[in-house]
Amino acid sequence: MKIIQIRMILLVFTSIILTSCSKEEEGLYFNEITATKVEYSLLELEILDLVNNYRVSKKLPKLQKMDIVSSVALSHSKYMAEMNQINHNNFNERQEQLSSLANAKIVGENVAYGYSTAKGVLTSWLNSGSHKALIENASFTHFGISTAKDASGKNYFTQIFIKR
Repeated sequence: MKIIQIRMILLVFTSIILTSCSKEEEGLYFNEITATKVEYSLLELEILDLVNNYRVSKKLPKLQKMDIVSSVALSHSKYMAEMNQINHNNFNERQEQLSSLANAKIVGENVAYGYSTAKGVLTSWLNSGSHKALIENASFTHFGISTAKDASGKNYFTQIFIKR
């Protein structure tokens, strides 16, 4: 008898937790977050254009630039510049942020460092099978980009792709 009561209490508790946030609340929060305006550098805008031009040349749909994706990318570019190391550290956290803030269903990420031109960084990504596969993934709908410089002036790049 006690086991049944405990199970009922756990079921009620779990139901309350899972239904405590409404979709309307999430929508309001989402609208506030995406209202953040990102200022893109010319280099960043050129990378976005080159990626979309490349996708069109492969008969893939253009991706839409999304400021919240670029904001999340910027936090990683700054992190890499501070660490003076290229990496995908904490990717799961970025993925979770974008799932929550941008309704991302799938997230992919390309990183690079040291390039001074958009063509240079795109060429390096296209010469790498795994990076190229992300650029050519027809499932992605939106993307963002960021660059950050380290103390010696080297550029660190983070480009994030999402499917909504």
